[in-house]
Amino acid sequence: MTTNQIRVRVAEVETVAAQIRRLKLVPIGMSGLPDFSGGAHTILSIPDGERTLRNPYSLMSSPYDTSSYEVSVLKAAESRGGSAFIHDKIREGLPITISAPVNLFPVDRRARRHILIAGGIGITPFMSIMRQLEHDDVPFELHYGMRSQERGAYWRQLRETYGHRVHIYFEDQGQTIPLKTLLDGQPLGTHVYVCGPSTMIDWVLNGARDAGWPAENVHYERFSAPPPGTSFTVELARSGKTVPVGPHQSMLEALEAAGIDAPYLCRGGACGQCETRIVSCAGAIQHNDHYLSDAEKAAGDKIMICVSRVDGSTVTLDL
Repeated sequence: MTTNQIRVRVAEVETVAAQIRRLKLVPIGMSGLPDFSGGAHTILSIPDGERTLRNPYSLMSSPYDTSSYEVSVLKAAESRGGSAFIHDKIREGLPITISAPVNLFPVDRRARRHILIAGGIGITPFMSIMRQLEHDDVPFELHYGMRSQERGAYWRQLRETYGHRVHIYFEDQGQTIPLKTLLDGQPLGTHVYVCGPSTMIDWVLNGARDAGWPAENVHYERFSAPPPGTSFTVELARSGKTVPVGPHQSMLEALEAAGIDAPYLCRGGACGQCETRIVSCAGAIQHNDHYLSDAEKAAGDKIMICVSRVDGSTVTLDL
């Protein structure tokens, strides 16, 4: 459940790189959109036949200009409908609904220096973060890796805007981010941020840990799309309702389709807002979130209904 749903119109649609589209969203019936800080995201409600997909996207526009929002969307190879709709069907002038911004990847204002590490579409939250750091006159540098010039978005623009603070690496040219060099010998008070593919995030987190970085100085953002699986049934202990969950449907989506108001903020297994107690489970729990600890997952008494599911027949939730 989110509050402050906002009606917007798609004012611009632009292909900025192979399989990446930029959307500019302007408010309907409002003079401006809510304030946000660098690293925030919004959830787009995307029509897909008889259902509505709700996907999180980082706000990449300036936090100091809320006359519009901008997001970029990568067309996923195995799209569940949202990114495919945006690439194949969305047009300028289309009205859609978005959520009020939420920031799970904020700049730590205690830091004296910021190292930003992006991979592919993971550049998007750093677009607004860099505008904020530039505005605040705080030292930063960006290290941005992508597969090729054609598949990388905004790298020319970033070089022109931020100059020597931006470092670009193309995989097809044999270039890699020099992580060990970046992490070694940084001045006290430096923080590192990473967003990109899960393998890249793990690489940076493991590298920072091995280099002795304090956990509180390392920041990351990763959202997971709900993976497919076998069908099962959700039983709601409080209301007595029973809701079927399809193979390409998350528990949260199934509950929403049944008219049940369930909590969420990120819909990507990162924030913990949709954490729900398990009363009983006839099957194996498939934890796909990035919020619960390994011990909490092993205990089997809670689940993130936005991305996790059950390999079995039935799960009973405290709802």
